[in-house]
Amino acid sequence: MGLKKKFKPRIKARLRKMGLKKKIKPRIKARIRKNRQVINKNIDNFFDWIKGAELIELKKCNTDEDPVRPELDNVFRRSYGRKIYGVRFMGEIHAVMCFAYTNEIPKNVEELDKFSHDAFLQSAQRDQNVGKIAIAYTVWSKKKGGGKLIVKEVFKKIKKSNHLNRLITLSPLTDMATKFHSRNGAKLLRINETTQNFEYKVI
Repeated sequence: MGLKKKFKPRIKARLRKMGLKKKIKPRIKARIRKNRQVINKNIDNFFDWIKGAELIELKKCNTDEDPVRPELDNVFRRSYGRKIYGVRFMGEIHAVMCFAYTNEIPKNVEELDKFSHDAFLQSAQRDQNVGKIAIAYTVWSKKKGGGKLIVKEVFKKIKKSNHLNRLITLSPLTDMATKFHSRNGAKLLRINETTQNFEYKVI
C-alpha cells in the first residue's frame, strides 16, 4: 500500500503532463499550418513577380541607390555607348545593372572610362557596334531575387548579340560582391589593386 501511495503522485503528474501535451498539440499544428500558408504565399508572390518582370533600357537611374559606385552620375553611365538596364515589374524598377562596352578588361573606373571611349570611337569608324566585351560595373536590387534575375536577363541579351562575346564585371573587393557573382555562376578572373573581375561564360 505504501508503494502505491508513492507511485500515485508520479502517475498523476504524468497524466497531467500528457493532458497538457494533448492541449498544446492542436495549437502547434495550427501554427505550423499558418506558417506553411505564409511561406507558400510568399513563394507564389516571388514567382509571380519573377515571371512578370522585364528587362528594359533606362535613360537614367537613382545613383543614390547605387551601393557600389554612387559617385558616377547618369551622364557617365550613358556616355560613349554605356547603358543602364533595369528589371521592371508593375511599373517599378526593382533591380539595376550598368554597363560599359570595351575591347579590353579594365582594372579600375579610369580604365573603364578610357577603354569604353576608345571602343566607341573605333565603332564609329566601322559598324556602330561598340566593343566586344560587356563590362558590368555596378548592380543592385530593391526586391528579393532581382539581382539574380537581372544577371540572367542581361546574360540572355548578350548571347543574342552579334558583336559581344564576353560578360565581365568590374566589382569591388568585398565579400558581398564575391558571393553574389560566385552564386550566379561567374568565375573569378583576376584580383586587382582595388577591384576584382569575374567572368560569366557566354557560349
